[in-house]
Amino acid sequence: MPRYNILFLCTGNSARSIMAEAIMNWKGRANFTAYSAGSHPSGTVRPEALQQIEAASLSTAGLYSKSWDEFAKPNAPMMNFVFTVCDNAANEVCPVWPGQPITAHWGVPDPAAATGTPEEIDRAYRQAFSILERRITLMLSLPLASLDAMALKSELDNIGKK
Repeated sequence: MPRYNILFLCTGNSARSIMAEAIMNWKGRANFTAYSAGSHPSGTVRPEALQQIEAASLSTAGLYSKSWDEFAKPNAPMMNFVFTVCDNAANEVCPVWPGQPITAHWGVPDPAAATGTPEEIDRAYRQAFSILERRITLMLSLPLASLDAMALKSELDNIGKK
């Protein structure tokens, strides 16, 4: 199977897209290299997101909040897939990605917007991590090499609804 690059986008690149990057780089490491970015990066990764990644025994090395502009430059890695994981980024005008990658929207509730007790906030981060892990697992079960681009986009959009 070929090697694929995948970019997870969110507005702040502080939680959901960072968790997706870590999950995909672990689960899909045989065939995927994952990246994450934001349209308006916060500049920091939420400690609660890092805690979820570490609780799953995944690496946090190299994770940082960055702009999607880094991946629209001529010397950036060519993306095969670009997924938005929050509603704000899905509604924004994205840069034109070289190579016309397959795009999909996998909206996940924003755990950074959670309020309440520390336990309720922790639950919001666990839930977001769990949703992303389930969707990535489903994506990795697809026969990527044998699906044409339109069929693959349809399947990826359907995964975003699960």
